[in-house]
Amino acid sequence: MTLGGFLRLAWQTLVAPREVARLLLSLRLGHEALLLAFALVVVLNTMIFLATAQISPPSDALVPLLSNPVIFMLTLGGTLGVTAIALTWTGRSLGGVGRIEGVGLLLIWLQAVRMLVQLAVMVLMTIDPGLAGLVVVAASVLGVWILTNFLDEAHGFDSLFKAALVLLLGVTGMALGLSFFLTLIGATTMGLTTNV
Repeated sequence: MTLGGFLRLAWQTLVAPREVARLLLSLRLGHEALLLAFALVVVLNTMIFLATAQISPPSDALVPLLSNPVIFMLTLGGTLGVTAIALTWTGRSLGGVGRIEGVGLLLIWLQAVRMLVQLAVMVLMTIDPGLAGLVVVAASVLGVWILTNFLDEAHGFDSLFKAALVLLLGVTGMALGLSFFLTLIGATTMGLTTNV
């Protein structure tokens, strides 16, 4: 894919997410292609986030995560992988027909589009940090809208409400599962005082 084709498809994702989802799902990429695309977006996103952190230092809570690129990359990759699994299983439990490969591909594409937004934010931070913050908020809202449409296509619901429910339940389940896991390993109390 050329840069022009990538940018056109990214724009199409904003204005007609269902059509882009249908196009991507029709590609039926093999596992090797999916894993390569997955690795590429994780590595590129890591590089962009680290460059952004140089321009605008993150909050103290994020410094340990961003100070080690490998940890950040593994966290991003793990989150993306678990999200694909959670949204596939949740959708299927509600009668959807989505496959992990399809949902994964759509999430990978969304991460690729997100890289463009992150690059724009990085440039805006040097010009107008307030405007950069507004772009982040707008991109987050638009990202939820796009993902809801993607899930609707992937699972064949023909109902944005059902797709939104999949997103809500999938993310909630991930948060509860992560919270439970962190509690089991004792990570939730690390660094906290006893008199909080």
